[in-house]
Amino acid sequence: MFRLLKLIVIPVILAPVGDSQGLSDTAVSSPKLRVRVGDSAFMGCVVRSTEEKHVVKVDWILSKGEHAVSEYVLYYYSNLSVPTGRFQNRSHLVGDILRNDGSLLLQNVQEADQGTYTCEIRFESESRVFKKSVELFVLPEEPKELTVHVGDSTEMGCFFQSTKKEHVTKVEWMFSSGEHATEEVVLRYDFNVPRGHSQSQGRFQNRVNLMGDISDNDGSIMFQTVKLSDQGSYTCRIYLGKLESRKTIVLRVIQKEPRRSQHLGSISTTPRPETHQPVTLNGNQLVIIVGIVCATLLLLPVLILIVKKTQWSKSSVSSMASLKSLESQEKANLEKHIYSSVSTWETTEEGSRGQPEATYMTMHPVWPSPSKAPNLALSSVRST
Repeated sequence: MFRLLKLIVIPVILAPVGDSQGLSDTAVSSPKLRVRVGDSAFMGCVVRSTEEKHVVKVDWILSKGEHAVSEYVLYYYSNLSVPTGRFQNRSHLVGDILRNDGSLLLQNVQEADQGTYTCEIRFESESRVFKKSVELFVLPEEPKELTVHVGDSTEMGCFFQSTKKEHVTKVEWMFSSGEHATEEVVLRYDFNVPRGHSQSQGRFQNRVNLMGDISDNDGSIMFQTVKLSDQGSYTCRIYLGKLESRKTIVLRVIQKEPRRSQHLGSISTTPRPETHQPVTLNGNQLVIIVGIVCATLLLLPVLILIVKKTQWSKSSVSSMASLKSLESQEKANLEKHIYSSVSTWETTEEGSRGQPEATYMTMHPVWPSPSKAPNLALSSVRST
């Protein structure tokens, strides 16, 4: 009886609780996905079982590290799928719940989305939780805008990363020259077509080739001999069954610069580029130059102030000299007007006592103009 109980209990204990492949499968390592920014990632989570089970809850949780706070990506409960937080409009439950499939499609992957995604599925009347983890690595974004010269070639990438071991079933590349322009087919690949892929019969024929590995979910193309009319938007749609991943690339086409040449008879000469070596400065020279510039900026206001003060001093001295000269001139003019007219005469008179002759001098006042001197009054002076 003990041996029989031992045989029954051991398989249950060894059943991988964290494995999404069912109770009878062995444990497997977590798959890893490498996705570029802006692309889509499909993360499978399927529980295979011979018994009919009813899924009551599905949770997708992102963890970025051992001590980091986990965040919900999406949860399913009561027949309702709800994406949460910053994953709204980007995460979708694409698995068939009736077939125990809780797979997730994450679109427009961002750098912050990198981490470990854990899928947890709970069944009705069961206390155990079946888990599966996927490690997501986010790579730098490929350019969404390409600039190509006329006649050159360019590569356009289109990937659909998935943990599901299914191949791409269809790839479509479409072209639009404007917002309201009609789309043109650039290239189509259909798994149901015997030849695998067929290019459009239009102007892209023999210039666009599928270069990606379809078995690796790669639908990239190589565009050769680009023309000016090829400028516009190119949209890649890559399908994995009913799942679709979409990406748009803007292509800009420019003319090559003409090569200038001078023809002299039968001799063609092309100007040679100048071979001047660029001037480089070492650290000491750079420090000296910076110091000179700073000192110049600091001394410039002082120099300006000194020049202005010197000019002001010269102006003051000149004004004082002019004022003194004007005063001297006015004083001289005043004296000249006062003493300009002096008349003298001699009178001989013989006195009774035999006194000597007396000389009389009379001074007549001269009145200056009102603007130059005040009113002056002089009396006659008699000297004996």
